[in-house]
Amino acid sequence: MRAPGVVHHGTRRRRAAYRRVLRGGAEVFVTVGVVLLLLVAHQLWWTNRQARHGAERKVQALEREWGDPSTGSAGNGGGAESGAGAAAGSDGGGGGAKDGTGRTAGRNSPSGSGGGGVQERPRRSQAYAVLGIPRLSLRVPVAEGVGKADVLNKGYVGHYKGTQQPGQAGNFALAGHRNTHGEPFRYLPRLRRGDTITVETKAAVYTYTVDRTLSRTSARDVGVIRPVPRSTVRPSYGYGEPGYYITLTTCTPEYTSRYRMAVWGKLTSVRPR
Repeated sequence: MRAPGVVHHGTRRRRAAYRRVLRGGAEVFVTVGVVLLLLVAHQLWWTNRQARHGAERKVQALEREWGDPSTGSAGNGGGAESGAGAAAGSDGGGGGAKDGTGRTAGRNSPSGSGGGGVQERPRRSQAYAVLGIPRLSLRVPVAEGVGKADVLNKGYVGHYKGTQQPGQAGNFALAGHRNTHGEPFRYLPRLRRGDTITVETKAAVYTYTVDRTLSRTSARDVGVIRPVPRSTVRPSYGYGEPGYYITLTTCTPEYTSRYRMAVWGKLTSVRPR
């Protein structure tokens, strides 16, 4: 028979080992929990703070650039006015975009970005316009491309390569984050028919009016950004004839990227800077 003292000391050692394991496991769980909380705080707070400040600074920089007389875009018309006037009728559309009533949108329909007759193609990831949505109190830069690192994660809205530029016949299609990294399109579902969307460039301000909304579709639904936008997943949503469109896309539901939503608008006015 084993001596009582030996059994007693062995039990104490096992219990001490169990306590060390439990204590170590608890410390690991607490550490993992703290790290996860920090990651969530970084994604939901810090990335938003950084991206919003960066986007605001870029909007201010663009406005300063456009207001610099040396660029030829300041004043009460100047070169932008004459360029826009010369573009009237040069896009093959009879000299003007049509709104829902068939009236000419603005004074003319510029054939190039910014209202000039010559298209200035922005460089990849270049911020070249400002998107404004009064209902959402939003003013955010528009950059070329929809790459995450160089456009969307900066809090910018990205222009889909291959779609039209502001004021052009076809579809000016944009994408933006709904959550994190500035989340410019977080409240996109709040837009209603008749709300206005402005796109400011160096030479003109384009005003679009919200017309239709597709609340959910596949992330692969490329039809929503075609020149005549129409969903390939839900064909009853979209348009059947050429026009001057804008498309805003973002992920849905919140905090996921499973689906996409789209807001469409039509060009209703053009004002040279």
